[in-house]
Amino acid sequence: MNNAIKINKSLIICIVLLFGLIIGKLIYVSASTYIDGIDIKKFALSRTTGKKILYASRGTIYDSSGEVLAENVNSYTVIAYLSESRTTNKDNPKHVVNINETAEKLAPIIGMDIDRLKSLLKRDAYQVELGPEGRGISELVKEKIDELNLPGIDYIKTSKRYYPYGSFASYLLGYAKKNDNDEIIGEMGIEAYYNEELSGENGEYIYQKDPYGYQIANTPVQEKKSENGYDIELTLDSNIQMYLENAINELKNNYETDWVTVTVADAKTGAIVGSATNPTFDPNKLNITNYNNPLVSYTYEPGSTMKIFSFASSIEEGLYNGNETYNSGKITVDNYEIKDWNDKGWGVINYDVGFTYSSNVAATLLAQNLGKEKLLDYYTELGFGQKTNIELNGELKGKVSFLYNSELAAASYGQGITVTPIQMIQALTTITNNGTVLKPYIVNKITDQNNNVIYEGKREELNKIYSEETINKIVDLMDLTVNGSDSAATGKVYQTEEVRLIGKTGTAQYTTSSGGYAKGEYQNIRSFAGIFPKEEPEYIIYVAVKDLVGSSRAIGNMTKSIVESIAKYKNLSERESNKDESKYVDLEQYVNKKVDEVKKDLENKNLIPVIIGDGDIIIEQYPKKNNNIIIGSKIFLKTNSDKKIMPDITDYNLSELITLLNLLEIEYEINGSGKNIKTNILPNTEITEKVIINLES
Repeated sequence: MNNAIKINKSLIICIVLLFGLIIGKLIYVSASTYIDGIDIKKFALSRTTGKKILYASRGTIYDSSGEVLAENVNSYTVIAYLSESRTTNKDNPKHVVNINETAEKLAPIIGMDIDRLKSLLKRDAYQVELGPEGRGISELVKEKIDELNLPGIDYIKTSKRYYPYGSFASYLLGYAKKNDNDEIIGEMGIEAYYNEELSGENGEYIYQKDPYGYQIANTPVQEKKSENGYDIELTLDSNIQMYLENAINELKNNYETDWVTVTVADAKTGAIVGSATNPTFDPNKLNITNYNNPLVSYTYEPGSTMKIFSFASSIEEGLYNGNETYNSGKITVDNYEIKDWNDKGWGVINYDVGFTYSSNVAATLLAQNLGKEKLLDYYTELGFGQKTNIELNGELKGKVSFLYNSELAAASYGQGITVTPIQMIQALTTITNNGTVLKPYIVNKITDQNNNVIYEGKREELNKIYSEETINKIVDLMDLTVNGSDSAATGKVYQTEEVRLIGKTGTAQYTTSSGGYAKGEYQNIRSFAGIFPKEEPEYIIYVAVKDLVGSSRAIGNMTKSIVESIAKYKNLSERESNKDESKYVDLEQYVNKKVDEVKKDLENKNLIPVIIGDGDIIIEQYPKKNNNIIIGSKIFLKTNSDKKIMPDITDYNLSELITLLNLLEIEYEINGSGKNIKTNILPNTEITEKVIINLES
């Protein structure tokens, strides 16, 4: 019997083809980089190679005395373990045992609604994050939570950007926050402008890992170290900044306004030593209503402060005679009637008086003699219509152009053109530097982590515009405007006792969304451009307020408060040669020190400590370290306490009252004027309501 097996040729062919395909696939895989769109090498490495990002630490921002204004700090995300499987010993539970108790104790500390927290804790999950309120909490809040000893509550440690003084100088500093890649990115102010320098460069750690993701011992690693960001020291003087913040808060507490901005610059260098605005925001909370920094991003018609420069330009061209008279009141240009601000003028007056009265007719007549091209050239050389390129994002150029005689006339008294506050500061440097324009700046220096100076800000001359004779004349006119005996001069409300402040006022309408000018009684922008002291100027101050429901005296009082505070702080009210050094004390850094020790030290130096709260550690002081303080001065010390206690304020002056109330972070109202103080809160009692202070003579 023939048992031979016959093999089907077709089957053999199929088997051969199958093996051929397999071999071909192997050859293809071994020779190809990508298979089905996947990088084979990268895929293989990802299975055996692990990588950790070594995050660079963001640089710190300081004021001019080395006070920290922005820094990276440890922060925590609160998590709750819900699964009972975490607990192996009932006497030491590792999960949330009592949901109601946990929610009731924890919710007030992180600021979360109790019912919402309870619903999170009732979830069928191994763990939950208690966000958003439980994200980014500080060491202090973590300590408060730890004191509760709540089972199942834990933390994920991370870092965040922290601003120790809250809304202090917030538009200058801006803010930085984490993006989706867990990187801290600057989005406003210095934080945004110098984001690359502050960020540094992340490193990485590459290692071999086992199937469970753990690093395999004794295997090679590749490490690229991170490079921390640069530190930035600003030109900002925190004490001057505090004067500005306090004065603006006082104005806002007593008068309705749309916005207020005040900037102070070093008259001899152009360095910005303080700039504050309201409304403001706290970069820790990001409660922002307006992302534009008024210093560089608000453009508006400046009004009569521009007469400083239109008059100076006329003087420089030899076209000005201060004793020459003209008929004030009104003038017609291109069939357009231009009136003085009081609609009727002051009869026949001379041009010097016209400046102090802020006469639009005087400015128009001078501009007509000067001509369109000349005035435009001067405005352009002063920096109007172009960016100053200060170290802040979002700077606008404004608009300076005029074709017709009526536009020339309007430009001479600050209408029909638009400027920014920083442009006004830049232009005013000509008055304090014998006619030379200085570039404004806000960064003192940038240093790396080894304290090597990478960049240093300094005085930068742009161009010479006016002669010394022109400057002397315009200074005299600004002096007469504020300090002259003529009661009709527009700057009388700015006259100070401590130092001789000179300047020029301005009031301008602004355009509405419909295109026309706002016409309400209080719908305007009032401003003041000042310099002090008159002899050997140290500071330039520029103030602008929109829609103030009140008289210009309110702006004058705010400005005087700032100028007099700076004069006392910098001892500008007396000659340096007459200064008795024995009456002054250099202030130390008291933050993070014990209250009792600090109090004793200050009293030994004949300074008066004002303790805010009943804590045992100082968390904020004012004035700040490295300041030369006259003996007998009050030193405000805020403690690590939630209680707000009212000290005895019987002998406080207005500036001290405002400083105290702002440090207390309470709602307050100050009425009247005078030295006698009456308040609704008794000394040494806890503040539980709005503080109302009445000043009486």
